[in-house]
Amino acid sequence: MNRKVKKIILFFGILIAGLSVSHAGVIVLEGNYQGKNLYVQNPFASSGVGFCAYEVTVNGQVTTDEVNSSAFEIDFKNLGLKPGDKVVVKIEHKDDCTPKVLNPEVLKPKSTFTTQSISVDPKTSTLKWTAKDESGKLTYTIEQFRWNKWVKVGEVDGIGTPDAHEYQFKVSPNSGKNKFRVKQVDYTGQPRLSNPTDFNSDIPAVTEGPEKVKDFINFSTATMYEIYDEYGNIAKRGFGDKVDVTDLKKGIYYLNYDNSMTQFIKK
Repeated sequence: MNRKVKKIILFFGILIAGLSVSHAGVIVLEGNYQGKNLYVQNPFASSGVGFCAYEVTVNGQVTTDEVNSSAFEIDFKNLGLKPGDKVVVKIEHKDDCTPKVLNPEVLKPKSTFTTQSISVDPKTSTLKWTAKDESGKLTYTIEQFRWNKWVKVGEVDGIGTPDAHEYQFKVSPNSGKNKFRVKQVDYTGQPRLSNPTDFNSDIPAVTEGPEKVKDFINFSTATMYEIYDEYGNIAKRGFGDKVDVTDLKKGIYYLNYDNSMTQFIKK
């Protein structure tokens, strides 16, 4: 066999091998079981022979769903899944068509928690809450009511199962009355809120100065702060016992700190 024939055979061998690995596509969906099934629209293959999808696996297990139809349901009930369990769905399909999953959002965690208790231990400045009825892993955002608004002060990952779970987060109280809450935001964009909890702190009120500032604003003790320009744009925020304002332009600024709202002039 001459070299030219060998090259032709090799070329067609590679071509056939390439066709053999590209005959199919796969749709992968990952999320958590929320107690609902998936629905799939399954068109005919472009060749006109058979339907597009031909196999479905959930967590590596081939399902018994009837995929040989124009629409089918991926039924999770027979797989022994519990709400909140991790789910990986793979829909194998022919490469000349694409099935459509009609409700992929059912695998996204939804905020369903209910708060059994929420309080702050004033001795340790620790916010503690007990929540149940979670149906997926979502982050809890901890918020503190300061300066006539709710301010984010931290995050804690939710466990995501229906059982009651205890959480805690170290907070930095301001002087006087304090109010805290937790919330979750799911794929709908709508926040789910706990009831607020409040307590009175006996820590001394923070003072600041000077009123006309060239370089630094000094606080009597470390505190959370925000600085806004005269147009309401945030200029600086942070936590500390002083703020470097040398990079701010001259003018009037509004300062929030501790539980106070005031203003200063940048010289």
